[in-house]
Amino acid sequence: MSVNDRRASHMNAPRPRVTSNRVGDAEKHGIRSGASPLQSENSEHRGSTSTQKSKVPREQQTIISEKRSERMIIHSKDKSHSRTRHPVKESSSAANRGEWERSRSKRASQTDHAGPNIRKKEKESGEALPQSLQPPPLRELSIDTQEKALLDDLLFVFMGFEGQYIHYHSRYDPSVEKDRLTGPVFQLPSGLDPTLRDLTLSMLKMATHYSALEAFVEVQSRAEFGAVSHALCAAIRKILKDYLILIAQLESQLLNNPSFTLHLLHLHTMPTCQCLAQLYSLGQELLRRNGLLDQDLDETIDDFDDVDNILEQLKEGGDLVPGAMSSKKICKGGNVLRLLTERLTTYSGDPTTKTLLERLLREASRPYMAMLNEWLHHGGIKDPHAEFLVKEQKWIKREKLEEDYTDEYWEKRYTIRDNEVPPQLDSARDKVLLAGKYLNVVRECGGVDVSKAVKDVPKTLDDPRFLDNVNAAYTYANASLLNLLLTKNSLTTRFRSLKHYFFLDRSDFFSYFLELGASELRKTAQNVNENKLQSLLDLVLRQPGSIAAQDPFKEDVKIRMNRVGLTKWLMQVVSVSGIDQDNPEAGMEKYQAPQTHGEDDKNILGYEALELDYSVPFPLSLVISRKTVLRYQLIFRHLLSLRHLENQLVSCWLDQSKCSGWRHKSSDRRLEMWKRRAWSLRSKMLVFVQQHLYFCTAEVIEPNWQNLMDRVNGTDADGSEVTVNGTKQVNRTVDELMQDHVDFLDTCLKECMLTQAKLLKIHSKLMICCNMFAHWIVSSVTRGLVLADPDLAGKVPGSDNRSYDPSRVAKLEENLKKYEDHFSRHVRILLDSLNYFAATESVVLLKLAHALSSISKED
Repeated sequence: MSVNDRRASHMNAPRPRVTSNRVGDAEKHGIRSGASPLQSENSEHRGSTSTQKSKVPREQQTIISEKRSERMIIHSKDKSHSRTRHPVKESSSAANRGEWERSRSKRASQTDHAGPNIRKKEKESGEALPQSLQPPPLRELSIDTQEKALLDDLLFVFMGFEGQYIHYHSRYDPSVEKDRLTGPVFQLPSGLDPTLRDLTLSMLKMATHYSALEAFVEVQSRAEFGAVSHALCAAIRKILKDYLILIAQLESQLLNNPSFTLHLLHLHTMPTCQCLAQLYSLGQELLRRNGLLDQDLDETIDDFDDVDNILEQLKEGGDLVPGAMSSKKICKGGNVLRLLTERLTTYSGDPTTKTLLERLLREASRPYMAMLNEWLHHGGIKDPHAEFLVKEQKWIKREKLEEDYTDEYWEKRYTIRDNEVPPQLDSARDKVLLAGKYLNVVRECGGVDVSKAVKDVPKTLDDPRFLDNVNAAYTYANASLLNLLLTKNSLTTRFRSLKHYFFLDRSDFFSYFLELGASELRKTAQNVNENKLQSLLDLVLRQPGSIAAQDPFKEDVKIRMNRVGLTKWLMQVVSVSGIDQDNPEAGMEKYQAPQTHGEDDKNILGYEALELDYSVPFPLSLVISRKTVLRYQLIFRHLLSLRHLENQLVSCWLDQSKCSGWRHKSSDRRLEMWKRRAWSLRSKMLVFVQQHLYFCTAEVIEPNWQNLMDRVNGTDADGSEVTVNGTKQVNRTVDELMQDHVDFLDTCLKECMLTQAKLLKIHSKLMICCNMFAHWIVSSVTRGLVLADPDLAGKVPGSDNRSYDPSRVAKLEENLKKYEDHFSRHVRILLDSLNYFAATESVVLLKLAHALSSISKED
């Protein structure tokens, strides 16, 4: 059978009505004023229509009823194939129509592919049906009869069914989900009066919207669309329930009120039609964003521009085909709330639509607010559908903090989903994130009672206490974590401990350690016994007279050998991204600690490879993280290199004071002049190292350290307490405390000239020059000086009875000249660089430039 023939057969079938208690109630009471959310203003008008007289003669009504009963008798006797209406199977939005749909689609496909002869036979068989089963053409009926027939059909159409005269468009297929989501398009038969046609067409849109909304609620209630969409669907379902009550009341009016006309039906449905039109528009927009309806090609192409989304899909084992990516892109959670809020702003001038959207927003925001309150007051995330604005990376554990050089736990464990932030939270999104992060840390330390239910908190986004709740939760969480860090875990005491060990503050213990471990530290880094050095350090730290003996955290200090030299290490850090002087953190994070053996310095000595490590327990590891410990290690290695070079130059002076070749006043004037020049150069080098060491400790570290302690303890620069409204202000937030700590270390690195490539190179050359000079004096000159002195050659023990060699003085002068020129030239370059960077970067460098200016002058 063809589609038209099946429709003719379907029209002739009897129409059993779906009766319910609501219809009976409506028959008793008439149309209720609360039948639809937007129909209160028409209740009085509906009541007045019940007293009007019928425009259709009773004879015509009797004829129509007799025809209907006759059709029912014929249908039962002949067992016709025409189907009876089922409120579920024949609904235009039903997702599963069972065997009837499968047989119907099979017949339709057979008809579409049949030849013209088969279609002709089907048409003839349809026309051969009894004439009494076919509805009379509308053109043969009067206007009043047409109106009654349309009223009867419209009640079915309003619920998504086809009528005798009103049918689905031929392109509509209820078995296709996309067709159900867009809603059926109904078509009217020919011969209908134009006035009735116009009224009917305006009401058919409401039927289309209702059917589409039923399908929308069915689809959006799936698990993948999240709790917010489920709450929105529940609110829409309530409105559709009121809509069906209205249809039942209209049916009661049609059956009991002879004066009920198509015009009155149109008036009664106008408010509801506007309501469903707004819901339909909202639903279509959501479906387009979810990829269930057609969307622009540009939006699909833009998916490939979202690098973070692509990387996340690859990490989760997803595909990169456009279909797979679009399926991941679902409008849910905060995105749905944002859409509702934007539409509410757009239609704020329409009171009826505004009331509707406010109701939808209020109901849809309830599950989102439940997740928000759980995060704000317990620090937990209950988000099974990944629709909350805070995203948790569960694979990042706090146990990884010991190897985390990028603060991954603190910065990446909890992040914000930009697409899931409602407009109401745009201004407070950072506070929401931090409040939960702070409470999460306190909760992991046992400081939050998660079993305690949250009471008296806003449940919807339109609650006036909404932002006050966020601010109060943020203030409480910040105060709780600050108290945990500063009071229970003694953060300031930890800071002082770090200063003692890494900045060589009161470092009598460390000088003793260097003396005990000298034999090991002279070896190459690969041959150093770290366990032996650790034992020596533990022995030194436990000396009763040592300052470190009173430190409760001395067990956390460990010895470590870095296989890469400090200068090479820093140059690699600088060259990673051209380190920003105002943000050295960028390069530190990218480089971390070099671990590839191909980059090791094979000949690096233990002194140059030695560094300290420090174990920090949770939650202090959030503030003293691996990223900050790395900065401490860089400064420590820099200070250690200066301290070691100072010891070498002092040992050189001791050697000069003890050796007879240096103490004896030679008769050779050239040799005596050479001794004076060597003494002078060693003295300049020692001044350079000592001034540099003093500058780093007294002029850079100590002032910045005091500033950090003032901020942590809540005191001003002059020592007075910082108060606001009479309340002492400690550091405002935990994040500010963490940032102050990092800023302190970055400032020390910058002012110690460890972040500028040019200063690093100059400093490295000067250090190498001083080191080589000290080694040359101790190992070569002291022995050769006796042979260069005519008074001591062959007479002093240790000269191996070798005779005086005049050429040795010339060699000594030549080598000393090279050291003098090299040192003087690089000191002048350093001074010029210090003056330049003092003007462009940090004025504190002028102090070092002034201190070194004396050694650059010619004798």
